Amino acid sequence: MNVKFKGTPAQLSPNTIKVGDNAPQVSLTSKDLEQVKVGGASGKYQIINVVPSLDTGVCSAQTRRFNKEAASLPNTSVYAISLDLPFAQGRFCSSEGINNLTTLSDFVSKDFGKAYGLILESSPLTGLLTRAVIVVNPEGKVVYTEICDEITQEPDYEKALAAVR
Repeated sequence: MNVKFKGTPAQLSPNTIKVGDNAPQVSLTSKDLEQVKVGGASGKYQIINVVPSLDTGVCSAQTRRFNKEAASLPNTSVYAISLDLPFAQGRFCSSEGINNLTTLSDFVSKDFGKAYGLILESSPLTGLLTRAVIVVNPEGKVVYTEICDEITQEPDYEKALAAVR
């Protein structure tokens, strides 16, 4: 699958996740260095907010928006996943008042990026995760995906939120 970064085509890793797929369960590292499982059947909806880096304006805006929305979503876990180090994610959460969602890092082995097919393989951002939103239902099925065509643009929040309402 291809996306764009500032208009330049960028290739994603193979096997990009699709609606109807079983969401692979993957362990990621929290800002507190705990292992947290994402995907799979959890008994709750999961909004998986994927960003290249929390240190960019679009990524931080996207995460702030999902943090705000998370406060009013019953039976839903909301995650922000990037390759940022857990320490940087912790600083971001502290400085931005992020407390309704869980930031997780895929920095150790990129297992999440590989399992979901979201690693950028050719672009100025090679090796980072692309911008995406995935919604998993309580039974572990993917019910919504948006892989942003242009990495520098925010996702369609309303469509993602409608999948859990």
